[in-house]
Amino acid sequence: MRLLFKQRFFSWFDSYDIYNEAEEVVYTVQGQLAWGHCLKIFDATGVELGTVKEKIFTFLPTFEIYLGEQYMGCINKEFSFFKPRFNIECNGWTVDGDWMEWDYRILDAQGREVAVVSKELFQWTDTYVLDIAQPQDALCVLMLVLAIDAEKCSRSN
Repeated sequence: MRLLFKQRFFSWFDSYDIYNEAEEVVYTVQGQLAWGHCLKIFDATGVELGTVKEKIFTFLPTFEIYLGEQYMGCINKEFSFFKPRFNIECNGWTVDGDWMEWDYRILDAQGREVAVVSKELFQWTDTYVLDIAQPQDALCVLMLVLAIDAEKCSRSN
């Protein structure tokens, strides 16, 4: 399954449309007014599916993931030089990526590829391609990518 994660050009808060290969909107992500990043994920009909919420007052960035109202776990940025590392405390996944954080792989506990994420260069807004091995993992992969993108955004500001 392939998803295209594209930030909207004009938006006061983080706002993204997520498209499938047929260029149909599958998910919409809307930033909420909050301390830290708070991103709500909706399906194509407007039903809220999940939330990625940054915890504030932490030494390194931490993002909590909710499916509906249920807490699923968190993603913590780990201290590292050159190559960013994240600790994912919800499903045993790990992130393996390059030092620029544009292209990376999400691996399961056995080292199998869950998804490959790559940034399209020379676009007006942040645009990522998510190649996901199993369609049922799409929402969790999306939330992980949103957390990593929000962490990069916080660091660059």
